[in-house]
Amino acid sequence: MHGFLGPNGAGKTTTIRVLLGLLRADDGDVRLLGGDPWLDAVALHRRLAYVPGDVELWPNLTGGEAIDLFARLRGGLNKRRRDELIERFDLDPTKKGRTYSKGNRQKVALISAFASDVEVFLLDEPTAGLDPLMEVVFQEVVAEVKAAGATVLLSSHILAQVEKLADRVSIIRLGRIVQSGTLTELRHLTRTSIEAVTTEPVTELGDIQGVHHVVTEDGRVRFDVDTDALGAAVERLNRAGLRSLTSHPPTLEELMLRHYGDELAASGNGADRT
Repeated sequence: MHGFLGPNGAGKTTTIRVLLGLLRADDGDVRLLGGDPWLDAVALHRRLAYVPGDVELWPNLTGGEAIDLFARLRGGLNKRRRDELIERFDLDPTKKGRTYSKGNRQKVALISAFASDVEVFLLDEPTAGLDPLMEVVFQEVVAEVKAAGATVLLSSHILAQVEKLADRVSIIRLGRIVQSGTLTELRHLTRTSIEAVTTEPVTELGDIQGVHHVVTEDGRVRFDVDTDALGAAVERLNRAGLRSLTSHPPTLEELMLRHYGDELAASGNGADRT
């Protein structure tokens, strides 16, 4: 499960379109399941499932008919799995596509994708329009297809979702990957927040290179520290009679802010959709 992150215009959706063979890469080499997405699109599409963030349905087909039609374009449909997912996602498959809300249109695409016998799932903002209960179901189903051995590429602006599901994360900016790795690896590259209680006042902590935003209040000291400076900071706390220490590794949002700063802070929710 690979999380793909970046704000509006970073290149996430363009990358997915290249993987789908809808756009031709103007540079570099693109391979998917051993094939060229541009030259081998028909064969590859039978081995993958794609869910965009704004699903359009045939207005006169029922949801159930659309689910089956989408699946027939791929490698086949597991009918038992389809029926199970219809129940879990609380979808009425007898209604016409034109009557569905945005959330229900997303459910149709998700059910069809996850009931298909495919190797790769390309998910581009797949839970747009889903309520929190259905978001939980989505996360459960993703965990199931991961456990079954499928590969999942998830592009999402919901950072908590990616943080919970992803084994690895790539952050894209202006069409280029600026950071990629496991969350543990990425967290090692940025700051950790520390809160400590000491018996004596902590002095000169802010003089340590790599220690930032030191705040002392009511016998507590809070600060951010780069990984390389963590040992020196803890040693300084020990000298002041360290009584307790709590560390908070950086969240995925903080990792994003490292690369986008004020641009993301102004957006209010991490990364946008495209």
